[in-house]
Amino acid sequence: MRRAAEVVPASVVVLAAVTDQPIDVATHEQAVAARWAGATAIFAGVVRDHDGGRAVDRLTYEAHPDAGQVVARIAGQVADLFPGTVIAVSHRVGALEVTDVALVAAVASAHRGQAFAACAELVERVKASLPVWKHQVLADGSDEWVGAL
Repeated sequence: MRRAAEVVPASVVVLAAVTDQPIDVATHEQAVAARWAGATAIFAGVVRDHDGGRAVDRLTYEAHPDAGQVVARIAGQVADLFPGTVIAVSHRVGALEVTDVALVAAVASAHRGQAFAACAELVERVKASLPVWKHQVLADGSDEWVGAL
C-alpha cells in the first residue's frame, strides 16, 4: 500500500538570530529538517586569515541593537520569495578568531534548486542589509573597520 506524500507546508522561519555565542552548523541543519524536504542547502561563513591581500589575526563583529529584528525580517522576506522552504539563519557578534563560524544559513526545500537559490538569496541579503560591522586586526598590528558607514 502506498502512503500519500506529506504536503509541503508554507514557508517557515524556525531560527533567525544574532548571537554572541558560537554558532553550530549542525544545529541549523537539524532545525530545518523535514520529512518532505528532499534538499538542505547550508552556508557557513568562516573567519579567514586574510582580506584584501593582507593577513588577518582576528576580528570583532559589532551589531546595531535592532540587528536581531532585521535578520528575522530578512529571513521572512526570503521565505516569502521561496514558498515551501524552512529557514534558519544566525550571525555571530563579538570577538572571533580565524576559523570561527560567523554566519550560518540553512534552507530545506522539496527540491535542490529552490534550496540552493533560497540559501544564496538569504546570505546575500544578510551580507547586504544586516547592521553588523567588522573590526579586523591585521597581522601587521594595524586595524580597520569593514562595512561601517
